[in-house]
Amino acid sequence: MLRVAGIDGCRSGWIAVLREFAAPDAPPRHTLLQLRAFGELLADPGISVLAVDMPIGLPERAGLGGRGPERCVRPLLGERQSSVFSVPSRAAVFCEDYGEACSTALATSEPPRKVSRQAFHLFPKIREIDALMTPALEARVFEVHPELAFWRLNGERAMSLPKKVKSAASMPGLEERIALLCRYGYDEAFLRQRPPSGAGRDDLIDACVNAVIAERIAQGRATPFPREPERDARGLRMAIWA
Repeated sequence: MLRVAGIDGCRSGWIAVLREFAAPDAPPRHTLLQLRAFGELLADPGISVLAVDMPIGLPERAGLGGRGPERCVRPLLGERQSSVFSVPSRAAVFCEDYGEACSTALATSEPPRKVSRQAFHLFPKIREIDALMTPALEARVFEVHPELAFWRLNGERAMSLPKKVKSAASMPGLEERIALLCRYGYDEAFLRQRPPSGAGRDDLIDACVNAVIAERIAQGRATPFPREPERDARGLRMAIWA
């Protein structure tokens, strides 16, 4: 049995979609999970691939446009490229005060750049994964990005509508993504279910598409961006997979 998981961060912790195949020709079975800690999924040895929408591998200094993965994927996403934020330096990510994070980011980036409030709110989850990750875990844990995932599943074309407008879920964009995911083995009712408390509808849809990429990774059909990833000071691969 192939078991993979697509994971996305949410207000209450993490939301995950397990995608399981009982036989090579069997349709996938999906299970929605809500987790407090990312390590809960790592503890399940039966999950062969975990595809998570969170940066893995942090630079010591941030260059223009962020890490190599961000610079690689933005040109592919057209109007959706604003969903890819530039990852600041490791020192900035490990700041727990916003002002300190901005000053540290300014001192460790070229050209100097602060961090956005939106990025800062992700730092605790980035730190959580960074504390768990080792080069050995790279055989199971992969960084993904939902909009790059949809680009891949949509014939390498960016989605035409945003799934969020002014930080709120946008139904036209979500409907566009639901229609696409239905072509990849999802039951429409699963995609339209009420998300768990502390998670948004867009979080659910992102976890679902991440699970399809996890399947592609397990089958050897996914590629990293960039093709030859760099490694950070801890030896962690810096790549977004799709």
